[in-house]
Amino acid sequence: MKTQIKTTEAIFPMPVLLISTFNEEGSVDVMNAAWGTMLDRDMVALNLTETHKTVENIKARKGFVVHIADAKHVAEADYFGVVSGSKEPDKFQKSGMTYTKSDLVDAPVINELPIAMECEFIEYQSDATGLGVIGKVLRTSVEEANMKDGKVDIDSIEAIAFDPYTHGYYKVGGRVGDAFKDGLKLK
Repeated sequence: MKTQIKTTEAIFPMPVLLISTFNEEGSVDVMNAAWGTMLDRDMVALNLTETHKTVENIKARKGFVVHIADAKHVAEADYFGVVSGSKEPDKFQKSGMTYTKSDLVDAPVINELPIAMECEFIEYQSDATGLGVIGKVLRTSVEEANMKDGKVDIDSIEAIAFDPYTHGYYKVGGRVGDAFKDGLKLK
């Protein structure tokens, strides 16, 4: 028997994505966004309101980078979520992280994070059923240490997920099956 609960944002796991942009004067802004997904093979959707400084930056600079947050940087990831770039202009510097400017979009790639997707801003959807920021992925890069036999070694990433039930972070890991194969056993 199931018990009814109050939360409606009950999809778990929710990815912990760190979205990096440049501010108007060129400093780095990063926000934590759990409400993001792939819209197509080369398109991302970030459910962000226009009140975020990051969204202002994305619209102005026409580019952004989506990073997969990892367990090694859970404190930094949470910090980017609880501190506003509008109120703390040195937010990125205080995190102790570093960046390299993307050569594809006007946005920073955070050096310490294992996966980065450099995105070109396509549009902002603001109606009631709109997705928010839509971007085209121009390049995805992964740290060499997180590659094995030419493929991403997901367990080594130690990606984290947001738990909307208790507001916790959890490591994602431990392969439990093979997609597009295991279900065929039931045919």
